Amino acid sequence: MPGRKIIKAKNFFEEDFIESLAEVPVEKIESWGADTKLNIVGKPIPRVDGYDKVSGTAKYTFDIKLPHLTYAKILHSPLPHAKIKSIDTRQAKKAPGVLYILTHENCPPIKWWRVTFLFDPHVRNEGDEVACVVATSEKCAEDALKLIKVEYEALPFVIDPEKAMQTDAPRLYDAGNILGGGPSKYARGDVEKGFAEADFIVEDTISTQVEVHNPTEPFCSVVNWDGDQLTVWDSTQTIFGVRSSVAGALEIPESHVRVIKKYMGGGFGSKLEGGKYTVIAAIISREIGRPVKIYFNRKQMNLNAGNRPDSVQKLKAGAKKDGTLTALSHYSHAAVGAHPSGGGCSWPLRAIYKCPNVKVEEYSVMINAGRARPFRAPGHVQGTVGLESIMDELAEKAGLDPLEFRLKNYAEVDPVSNQPYTTKRLREAYLRGSAAIGWNERQNPAGSQPGPVKIGIGMATQIWWGGGGPPAYVTMKMSGDGSVEVLCGTQDIGTGTYTFMAQIAAEVLEIPMEKVTPILGDTAACPYGPTSGGSMTAPSVAPAVRDAAEQMKAKLISGAAALLEVPETELQYKNGVITSIKDAKKTIKIDNIVRRMRLGTLVTTGAREANPVGYQINSFGTQFAKVAVDTETGKVTVLKIVAAHDIGRVLNKMTLENQFHGGIIQGLGFALMEERVIDPNTGLVLTKNLHDYKVPLLLDTPEIEVIIVSDHDPLISNMGVKGIGEPAMIPTPAAITNAVYNAIGVRIKSLPITPDKVLMALQG
Repeated sequence: MPGRKIIKAKNFFEEDFIESLAEVPVEKIESWGADTKLNIVGKPIPRVDGYDKVSGTAKYTFDIKLPHLTYAKILHSPLPHAKIKSIDTRQAKKAPGVLYILTHENCPPIKWWRVTFLFDPHVRNEGDEVACVVATSEKCAEDALKLIKVEYEALPFVIDPEKAMQTDAPRLYDAGNILGGGPSKYARGDVEKGFAEADFIVEDTISTQVEVHNPTEPFCSVVNWDGDQLTVWDSTQTIFGVRSSVAGALEIPESHVRVIKKYMGGGFGSKLEGGKYTVIAAIISREIGRPVKIYFNRKQMNLNAGNRPDSVQKLKAGAKKDGTLTALSHYSHAAVGAHPSGGGCSWPLRAIYKCPNVKVEEYSVMINAGRARPFRAPGHVQGTVGLESIMDELAEKAGLDPLEFRLKNYAEVDPVSNQPYTTKRLREAYLRGSAAIGWNERQNPAGSQPGPVKIGIGMATQIWWGGGGPPAYVTMKMSGDGSVEVLCGTQDIGTGTYTFMAQIAAEVLEIPMEKVTPILGDTAACPYGPTSGGSMTAPSVAPAVRDAAEQMKAKLISGAAALLEVPETELQYKNGVITSIKDAKKTIKIDNIVRRMRLGTLVTTGAREANPVGYQINSFGTQFAKVAVDTETGKVTVLKIVAAHDIGRVLNKMTLENQFHGGIIQGLGFALMEERVIDPNTGLVLTKNLHDYKVPLLLDTPEIEVIIVSDHDPLISNMGVKGIGEPAMIPTPAAITNAVYNAIGVRIKSLPITPDKVLMALQG
């Protein structure tokens, strides 16, 4: 083109050309950075998706509406254990609006949980799927369910894990009721020798209850076929996991399944896999050629959403007179429900304290009840209750302060692998947390305060992984107006992922956050991202965002070098403007760079680097609880929780505190009220709604103080961040348990700590 100069960008794209001004005019450039605050990461910035949520414009899966949408409802087993002798659907098929009915008789034999089927004529718990009706309206589907006639052969059931372990117990499967046929074991050192060397030995049995998943948003999927392509809108913590499980069940390529999720109302581990209901809806949708919506009501959630398994922990601990631990042993069994799932809870005992001799034996036992699933720090919450109770007991027997006892047995390296930690600042958390709660004011001896209402202070320690890792990819796109899209195939489950992604991109590129649009939750649009569970999301995704942004910055500098005809080493990048160090007249905004390129959009892909070899990556923390116990009524009121944690770098102070508040309230529920109750005579669940299944309310919420003792973990990633989802909850129930003991001088050894248990304990 006449009058224009075309040069090759040697440092940019080898095969692409950019258009350059023959002479860059002196521009009056108003820097974006004039109003851009650097160091955006870590600030208490409101969620970028906050307006959508509080205004009601946020679209959840339930809100998806498609042309010719149909509605699916599942018929569940009313018995805890039975075989289906016959199903008569003839009358239901004739009901108004009914389009299709799926049962084990016409469903493909799709394996589920390795040992059963999508629809299995052998139902093993109240709530197992028996049939599914799809109709033109919800009411039509619900009315048709009542017309299905099922004849069951009732079978003996077992709901007590100790009884289920006996050889004469009713069997859920031919292989028996113990998962794997036997216990999971771990040992180091010589535990018998360790107990022989102890001056003090404490033995106790601590039990925890089944805690049921009750997220605000129930399970929900909307599915639609377009030829051989299936689109699934799902409330999930793992869009790629749902894609994989649905494709596998239907025996179609994963590339033929697209999973979308923009917003979600809680999951806590219950939505870490593809659901039966999603596959059922997909099968029926393919049969009828119309989209299908399926969702659970609260009763279905309480039966089938999954749960934290219970635990019976038999613990033994030995120590020398100076408080040095010599041996720890842990035996436990847990009821994991009617389908395979793990119930181990010993990791805190193995990994928190320095102890040379440790022995573990734990059983996961199947019973005729709803299935166990990951639930915010699976195993660690119940295991920490057991360990931290026995630690307090041993400290008291040795005549030591509980905090002093823990510091005495502080592990400088990982006791399991003997490897160093990337960082560990638990000691500082102990000191700052104890000062904030007023540790010196606790009752000594326990229960010595006069009057009917007694105040107690307790503590507990937590360990979790949460270091994240690959694979996690982020695609970044910059348009000609300087706006940026950040795409990742992970999902925001309510923790603030959208927000921290925008913060990181804005900080690295030195542009306003308003210029950044995070795009998540779509397997077709986004590169692979991790499951949102196990405190993995932020430490996996954040480094990939930064990597993509740093690459974008490098490409912009390279493009500016070509446009300005200045070596890259002589350019300065500041607040979205690139300027020659030697000639201030040579300056260009980054949006102008993109506009001058024939590509139109500048694209980079960032990745999460591998974790360092030879180190253990853990988050650490401690929580202190202050409680008031009314010895006349047995009521426990939590007055204050102090949470002091080492979690690496803080990405957003506001969302971090949101996470801690939520986790602590959830832990309070586990400590004091939440419990699934099953009638031992019928095997039926008695707590199927939020009236009978108690969860914490606003009035139950104590004062909460969050203290972060860490700044970053430089070894694990370019962002140095660890996850906080699990650490926020892990130590709360244990700290409350120890605080109740400090208040009344009697240990409650079975959770939840309800008024009747307090009164019975006080009566001996």
